[in-house]
Amino acid sequence: MSRRTESIGPEYFNDMYAADPDPWRFASSHYEREKYAASLAALPQRRFASALEVGCSIGIFTAALAARCDRLVALDVADAALARARENCAEAHVSFANLRVPGQWPPGRFDLIVLSEVLYYLDQADLARVAGQARGAVQPGGCILLVHFLGETNYPLSGDAAAERFMLEAGLPRLRQQRAPLYRIDVLGVDQPLDANPG
Repeated sequence: MSRRTESIGPEYFNDMYAADPDPWRFASSHYEREKYAASLAALPQRRFASALEVGCSIGIFTAALAARCDRLVALDVADAALARARENCAEAHVSFANLRVPGQWPPGRFDLIVLSEVLYYLDQADLARVAGQARGAVQPGGCILLVHFLGETNYPLSGDAAAERFMLEAGLPRLRQQRAPLYRIDVLGVDQPLDANPG
């Protein structure tokens, strides 16, 4: 399977949601439920003051993440996905925006940035820009959660390549890593002591 050579644009995602309101089965798949639980369990703090989720899709993980955050900003490039995300996550402390990184990045600083199954849609140049943006937006003591699917795709980067490249470009220490048959989770941070009993 040949890989795309350039970052995948909003039209790809708009077409996916036009054909199916939940094209990746976020609301129903066992894989997604397991991955969401593992992602939340990997976070080194029980609660975050301000979080950013890039690529929120229809908001299933967003709703679970919101329970751990005082403020959450969730981004996506597809209006149809954002409309469903607003329905699935109506908490007042969650805000949604149609922004495409790295060309658009929200203002502010965050003590958690979530990049779950989004980085491999970017080519290496755009991924490097996102790594720099995320590094600059993390509060001291904050962390970045990376989650990547490890199966075969035609995206610009594989899951492993996207994660390793991001970590190289961001220059942040890895606090945790875990691998499952179909995904990997990496948590990056700056001088962040691990909570001995996260969750």
